[in-house]
Amino acid sequence: MKQHTPQAPSRWRAVAEVTGLLAANGTVQPTIFSQMSALAARSQAVNLGQGFPDSDGPDHIKALVKEAIDAGHNQYPPAMGIAELRTAIARHQRERYGIHLDPAAEVMVTTGATEALTAAILALTGPGDEVVTFEPFYDSYPAAIAMSGAKQVTVPLTRRQGGFHIDFTALEQVTSDRTRMLVLNTPHNPTGMVIGEDELAALSRWAIKHDVLVLSDEVYEHLTYDDAIHRPIAGMPAMASRTLTVSSSGKSFSFTGWKIGWVTGPADLLVAVQTVKQYLTFASGAPFQPAIAAALNQPELPAALASDLAGRRDLLCDGLLKAGFEIIRPQGTYFVVADIAPLGYQDARRFCEKLPAAAGVAAIPVSALCRPGASTPFDSLVRFTFVKDEATLRTGVERLLAFARSGAKLA
Repeated sequence: MKQHTPQAPSRWRAVAEVTGLLAANGTVQPTIFSQMSALAARSQAVNLGQGFPDSDGPDHIKALVKEAIDAGHNQYPPAMGIAELRTAIARHQRERYGIHLDPAAEVMVTTGATEALTAAILALTGPGDEVVTFEPFYDSYPAAIAMSGAKQVTVPLTRRQGGFHIDFTALEQVTSDRTRMLVLNTPHNPTGMVIGEDELAALSRWAIKHDVLVLSDEVYEHLTYDDAIHRPIAGMPAMASRTLTVSSSGKSFSFTGWKIGWVTGPADLLVAVQTVKQYLTFASGAPFQPAIAAALNQPELPAALASDLAGRRDLLCDGLLKAGFEIIRPQGTYFVVADIAPLGYQDARRFCEKLPAAAGVAAIPVSALCRPGASTPFDSLVRFTFVKDEATLRTGVERLLAFARSGAKLA
């Protein structure tokens, strides 16, 4: 008797396709981060591509986790998160931004920010809806949109006056009666852009005019430099009722592996997100939640990290300039975007594939954070991270300078 093999569901293929993981032969390939990290390991290169810290957050916060484990906080916490952490998140939003939240109904703890973003997109969008993202974008956005069955619509950021800005004419052109949600990211990965008050006001007017929900990814909220100030769009007039704000402890406190994130916003939207989220992880991180509550109640902790990162940003930026790159000095995050065109190259992906073996440094092409296969204004841009210790950054800079001085060209 002939065996029948059931056809596999196609939704996972849609996710692989929109994230650039589906090869021409139909196989699934690793993410660009895994690819570049593998090249770095093979070449013993300094990995300035993948953005994870070299060092942990404060020891006294880690000690609180050990105490919580010993005290028996090892079973399921409440689905919305422990009251102590939800209260700390609400206090943080009130004291830092003047945003008032009910911790019992308008704050939910999630397994990292990525789960918060995914649960919100799954809960609030679906087939027939369009979700707008600015390009380049964090790679989980198109994946979550594909999972929901909605369509991603992109608006490329424009590069001018030494930075990146929103093209509001292009935004209006892609807006339709199917536009359901805008996924906003500020401070922005990978460009380092911090959206200013005037652009936030214009975005607010657009969202209200077209009745669009805003999902605001603010995981780098504490990592701003120079005179840049992060402002949540939820704090703009008439935006609180249509905005969900996402953040996490990973970036603010250098505990990326703890996966403690949160989403805040109006209770009616949060009920929808919680309904989906409870069937993803239900709850997690029981011994980590009290520690993050304590960290949020110490505003000096993320401020100290940002101050330290500012120095590392300048070290890397200055080194890239000396090596012949053109840079866009970031206002926030822990990434810097560099243009390889002055070095005589245009294809950032090929450049990044060759750089580890040729110069002993790994980076990420910005085009990998854009629509797969599309020609974009970002094809010659490369993303480096400076969330590494100073010795690692100095080694990376020295290698890039040596490569530049050698006059060698990438094959």
